[in-house]
Amino acid sequence: MSDNKFKRRSFLKGSAALGAGVVAPTIFTRSANAYTNEPGDSRVVLGFNVPQSGPYADEGADELRAYKLAVKHLNGEGDGGMLNTFSSKTLNGAGILGRKVDYVTGDTQTKSDAARASARAMIEKDGAIMITGGSSSGVAIAVQSLCQEAGVIFMAGLTHSNDTTGKDKKANGFRHFFNAYMSAAALAPVLGKEYGTDRKAYHLTADYTWGWTQEQSMIAFTEELGWETVGTVRTPLSATDFSSYIAPVINSGADVLILNHYGANMVNSLTNAVQFGLRDKVVNGKQFEIVVPLYSRLMARGAGDAVKGIFGSTNWHWTLQDAGSQAFVKSFGKEYGHPPSQAAHTCYVQTLLYADAAQRAGSFNPCAIAEALEGFKFDGLGNGPTLYRAADHQCFKDVLVVRGKEKPESEFDLLEVFNVTPVDKVMYEPDNPMFAGGSLGKCNPGA
Repeated sequence: MSDNKFKRRSFLKGSAALGAGVVAPTIFTRSANAYTNEPGDSRVVLGFNVPQSGPYADEGADELRAYKLAVKHLNGEGDGGMLNTFSSKTLNGAGILGRKVDYVTGDTQTKSDAARASARAMIEKDGAIMITGGSSSGVAIAVQSLCQEAGVIFMAGLTHSNDTTGKDKKANGFRHFFNAYMSAAALAPVLGKEYGTDRKAYHLTADYTWGWTQEQSMIAFTEELGWETVGTVRTPLSATDFSSYIAPVINSGADVLILNHYGANMVNSLTNAVQFGLRDKVVNGKQFEIVVPLYSRLMARGAGDAVKGIFGSTNWHWTLQDAGSQAFVKSFGKEYGHPPSQAAHTCYVQTLLYADAAQRAGSFNPCAIAEALEGFKFDGLGNGPTLYRAADHQCFKDVLVVRGKEKPESEFDLLEVFNVTPVDKVMYEPDNPMFAGGSLGKCNPGA
């Protein structure tokens, strides 16, 4: 491990920023090395920062499984997984640039402060040269900002807020996962066709950056269909019982409930909605419907029968039949005994993309890696042809619309891919108003 370490000089807090899940970043001193945590000749350390507790802990556990599997494959252990299908052929199981890949882990607790502290410790104490992980967009945005200041690359895990690669984007940060705009763009045409264009929607929304942008995106695309928004209510991330939020929906005149919730929040709110009998009601002469814009297999498992027939979107699904997806499912299943989630998939892919960029650049300098990732087109990693756009460091690929399966054949067979929305239907210009207000700035190599 490199002896290069830097020390915290100050830690600034602002109450307004805390309310949004983001605070001013730690200020790092600079060392004499060419860049932060320049590794020695034998190994390189990656930092895996995931929610091991809190409402997104299930996602975090699967993310960590995927990260560990990626390290095995990078170091030449196991069957190689998607190294065998990746269109870039620079990775050969010999680590990264001849160094063995090592890692450290941390618990974000699904809290921005805890996530920053964990990432800072990995960088300062463990010499991590890249940080990745997260399931809350508030966490991802906070850690991305810290990594920008520290001079390390942040390969975002599961983060779906428009702001991650919108107003809060950073030159040192990259996102493979899709975003709220893409979910809404893919879902709206399906909802219009299946439920009609004369609908009244009520939104329950997780009260932080992801929920806000998911609600905004769904309202924009559904109102374009002709839907009317009759209510928007914010719910705390810490909520476990949503009964008091569900009850007012009954008398609102709404005939669709849109749950802008994720993880345990979605499991609990959907369960409460079904318990209140919403799915059995006829309102405005129409069958009442529930929509979950962002789905995962782990959430579907938690909600059980309540997910049957309910539409949502997902970044990836384990039943896809392309070579990359099936290679990953095979490797992950052999290692852990069950299929991977979309969170696991994107975290595995981000690790390979970082390693490949370093290999292609011939350097661990974060600015060389950023240059290698910007505008990079690739295939074979489970989502079809994909672009890492230089303008905002957002990946663009096809988006899956899924529906809760009526007759699952196993405990994992809970969602079916209903529609694959081509990338050109979900792509937007970098200056789209939903993504305005931020600038990538310049890459920071740190030391």
